[in-house]
This record gives sequence, structure tokens and C-alpha cells, in this order.
Amino acid sequence: MHQTEAQSKRILEYLQKGNSLTPLEALNMFGCMRLGARVYDLKNQGYAIVTEMVKDEKSGKTYASYRLMVEAA
Repeated sequence: MHQTEAQSKRILEYLQKGNSLTPLEALNMFGCMRLGARVYDLKNQGYAIVTEMVKDEKSGKTYASYRLMVEAA
């Protein structure tokens, strides 16, 4: 399995547990420096991933937080 495929699989498993994920968390947990690209790949595979832009109050910088959309039961 290629490294990007392995990263995508681990990211998907993490999101399927109900977690959200930021680029910094992805780097620390999965060694993934291109979370946006992995999310793009997962979306192309049909997964409904929601992007929320979050503003850090200390630095004023904005970053993405991703989560998997859950189907209503």
C-alpha cells in the first residue's frame, strides 16, 4: 500500500470514530503534511467530509477542521 493510501485509510478510520481533524493534528498523529489532499482523495471516493474554518483567537489565523458527516438514523 502506498504511503498516501495508508494515510487516507488511517485518517478515514479516525474520522469514522466521530473525531474532527486539523492539519496540525494530522501531522502529529499520522505524519501527514497534506491533510487537504487526503481529504480531497476521500471525498472523491464518496465520503461526505465537512470542512469548518476555525479562527485561532490568540494568533488570529484561520485553519481547517475536517469531520465526517454522519447520516441521521
